[in-house]
Amino acid sequence: MMITEDMENQPLDIQWEHLLNGLEQLIGKRPADLNGVLFLVGVQELGQGAKHFTKEQKQDLMHIGICKVLSLSSYYSLEYIDKDGWPHYKLERALPQGDVLKQEVLLKMHVIEYFKFF
Repeated sequence: MMITEDMENQPLDIQWEHLLNGLEQLIGKRPADLNGVLFLVGVQELGQGAKHFTKEQKQDLMHIGICKVLSLSSYYSLEYIDKDGWPHYKLERALPQGDVLKQEVLLKMHVIEYFKFF
């Protein structure tokens, strides 16, 4: 488990660094930023392993990552998986309004929650 119960009481930036360190140990490379972590979530959710993805597929994988982590708070729900195995999500409720920084904090909190299950 990358985020332990004792880490939950730490500030978000400390939890985030702990998560990045754990991912680095797990995959051998530290994700550069939130987008890199969302990409990894997307790859995990796609379930087809590490392979070469086109630029468009990488963007789609980041979108899958966003939808998956925000589904933990019912912003999105899995609608279906297409014939190629790609999950498709449906927006269930509007995301909170806010600037880019607030959106990043929301995503980081949900990514940390997602990785509590690993």
